[in-house]
Amino acid sequence: MTRRPPIPALLATLSLTIAAVALEGCSYQSSPATGRQFLSSVSPQEENHLGAEEHPKILAEFGGAYAEKPALNAYVNQIGQYVASKAERKDVQYTFIVLDTEEINAFALPGGYVYITRGLVTLANNEAEIAGVLGHEIGHINARHTAERIGQQQTASILGAIGVAAATLLGGEDVGQLANGMAQQGAAIYLGQYSQSQEFEADSLGVRYLARASYDPQAMASFLDSLNNDTHLEAKLAGNAKAADAYSMTQSHPRTPDRVQRAIQEANVPVANPVTNRDRFLATLDGTLWGTDPREGVIEGSTFIDPTLRFAFDAPKGMTLKNSPSAVTGAGGNAVMVFDVADPAPAGALANYVASGWQKDATIENVQTFEINGMEAATGLARDTIENTPVIVRVMAIRQNAKSVYRFLFATTPEKFDAMDGRFLASAKSFREITAAAASGYRPKRIRVVTVRPGDTLQSLAARMEVDTAKVEWFRVINHLAANTILKAGDKVKIVTEDSGAVSALPTPSEEVADSTPPDALSASPE
Repeated sequence: MTRRPPIPALLATLSLTIAAVALEGCSYQSSPATGRQFLSSVSPQEENHLGAEEHPKILAEFGGAYAEKPALNAYVNQIGQYVASKAERKDVQYTFIVLDTEEINAFALPGGYVYITRGLVTLANNEAEIAGVLGHEIGHINARHTAERIGQQQTASILGAIGVAAATLLGGEDVGQLANGMAQQGAAIYLGQYSQSQEFEADSLGVRYLARASYDPQAMASFLDSLNNDTHLEAKLAGNAKAADAYSMTQSHPRTPDRVQRAIQEANVPVANPVTNRDRFLATLDGTLWGTDPREGVIEGSTFIDPTLRFAFDAPKGMTLKNSPSAVTGAGGNAVMVFDVADPAPAGALANYVASGWQKDATIENVQTFEINGMEAATGLARDTIENTPVIVRVMAIRQNAKSVYRFLFATTPEKFDAMDGRFLASAKSFREITAAAASGYRPKRIRVVTVRPGDTLQSLAARMEVDTAKVEWFRVINHLAANTILKAGDKVKIVTEDSGAVSALPTPSEEVADSTPPDALSASPE
């Protein structure tokens, strides 16, 4: 998290915006890509308006564009514009953004806004795989799946699946961050509401656009295989082989390589001399941040550390933490938590701030003041409901220094509160400052592209991976390599390395990829 002012609950706003549109009468509309008709209240012009309205909120929620490397954003935009030029809709002005988050995901808003994450880009292995991901999202836009989905929900509750994200706690927008703090989870739900048939249709259209652009359609399947490998390794390292990352593309896009192969076969659009542009992709990718950006905070097990602001705290036992630009959230054991920074920092006694300044319309009881590791702190209790479920909320404010006040919100049902409150208090009381020396130990990790030399093996190259565990497994996942792969001298592969110093500007790209001369799909003939 960073010191940014709280933003309104993203999914609450999306829900209200789409609900307002959906209240108008439905009419038969059609998909320019397939000719299929569907009932919807949303016209193409309204799709453009909806996308433009929600685009800034998406950027705010997901950390904005990956600004550290403008060339990567420009490169992805170039690929996306080229693939989009092969699609049916000519009334859409496309915008392609690389979001600055390690989460692996891709999604689109109506009106031509297409997003892929930094984490997704670092998992890919060639330009065609990126084109395949973008092609799938372009397929959703050209099939007008969002407009169709709104029409399907006209007779049901609008976006009822994300009703929790529209909840506010204690009657105040600020503490509506229990919704806001869960917004990335909610976003995955919102973005994952395409039906299986819509997902298959988007795959089929993506294959069509890749073929027209002379990219290898098989890249769609190879990337999904890498995604599955990544998800399984994450689950294994988390100690739960059955776990699925609720924030990953696996959940919001329930697709498999086999189903993509079916789309490729049914599309029946052979590509003469298909290109992947692996070397150019790797040259552009080299130096890209991999994994968590320490400047935004680091999660180690149940502990959150912010090396920039130099503090740490432990989550309540049984909770899993999630970091976003606006807040750190936790969930588990029938309880939730939100941690954020008060902006601006309140002046005066924290007891007054907790009692009335934080949530002006809320009734805060049992306000108490004390110290946490030498820092002023205040806490209180409130009662309200989330989605018609009664909850008790413990609020806590801690003043780290004259300019910084941090806030905890813990909520659970009344029958669970007595058992959980000890954990809530222990979590808040674990808030502590860390030394400059400790903070300097958290350095960014980056993708580096290296050339295989004679005698190099999976094991020898994996030994150069500066990751804490599973070096060979991570090397295989990020390079999409089988366990029995024999590397060839001259091949280029990705490794993960640490910056040699503290967080700084982007290092100079590796000379090992500077002379690559890949084939140019972007200037290939259309058909």
